Amino acid sequence: MTTDAKPQGCTSFKVRQLMRRISQHYDLEVSQSGLKTTQYSLLSHVMSLGPLRPVDLAAAMKMTPSTLSRNLQPLIAAGWLTLGAGADARSRLVHITEAGIAKRREGQKHWKVAQNKLNEQLGVDRVLALHALIDDAMGLLGPEPEAGADG
Repeated sequence: MTTDAKPQGCTSFKVRQLMRRISQHYDLEVSQSGLKTTQYSLLSHVMSLGPLRPVDLAAAMKMTPSTLSRNLQPLIAAGWLTLGAGADARSRLVHITEAGIAKRREGQKHWKVAQNKLNEQLGVDRVLALHALIDDAMGLLGPEPEAGADG
């Protein structure tokens, strides 16, 4: 079935609107653990993938090394992550501490509440459809361009 209808408005703006609203939803709940949603995500990645080099963590999280470095600092200062020696004198590895594991566990309880509330508000079928649409769109858009590839 083909349609002559065309999208109205800017797709980027619409997606950003949705992303802001969903981020606010998760941030409100996860903040009750004393974490930002981005911090919870960072702790979760290090817990499941670590210890690992910052450059590998940045790649896994689809962020630049400088953004990762900024995001790591408060977690290191809080004692939830450490930056230790790597395989040679020049390399470093990000590790999660026992306190970081406990903080991540606390954050996970709130993340689950946020996820369940979102499932209730939107309906599980709509959330599943949204996930499928996002996955399909990401596949069609292909891999992300390399940072700095344009010059």
